Amino acid sequence: MIALIDYGIGNLRSVQKALAAVGGEIVLTSDANEIRQADKVILPGVGAFGDGMTGLVDRGLIEVITEVVQGQVPILGICLGMQLFFVASEEAPSQPGLGLLPGTVRRFSGEGLKVPQTGWNQLHPLQGTPLLAGLEDGCYAYFNHGYYCAPVEAGDTLAVTDYGLRYASVVGRGRLFGVQFHPEKSQAVGLQILRNFVEL
Repeated sequence: MIALIDYGIGNLRSVQKALAAVGGEIVLTSDANEIRQADKVILPGVGAFGDGMTGLVDRGLIEVITEVVQGQVPILGICLGMQLFFVASEEAPSQPGLGLLPGTVRRFSGEGLKVPQTGWNQLHPLQGTPLLAGLEDGCYAYFNHGYYCAPVEAGDTLAVTDYGLRYASVVGRGRLFGVQFHPEKSQAVGLQILRNFVEL
């Protein structure tokens, strides 16, 4: 059973439908005990970093997410969910992140660069990972974000994407994974990634 965390933010229904399409058994929940009992956990999200962390704090979910990671239960952060794994974000400097991965979330900047990045862009894997099994270098996924993750440890970056700079679009450490794009909107590529996670 996969716990899809509902913390008052995000397009949960489309993620839920995409997971069901690849054979995932999903429970949409904000209950810490249900999350503890899950075989896998997904932290989705769209919107602002500060709102996301407030949603987790208000529902008492910080501790259980940390327990999940420490217990080596597979967890996948999607878009904002991936950003929340990091220590801090320029979007909400006074609001600490979950601190599960060292690094910060930074705002895109550059002359002529449209922010947010909205649309299709390529993934370039840097190392082998079961999350990206079956995908080719240069495959396309759908992005919609104005901030990007900058991990401290090079080994935490599993794939990169170019948008004004080369940034981490897929991260991972142990059984923790994050994708900056929206797999539920990324057609065959996104469904393959979700299937890989379901089958971990």
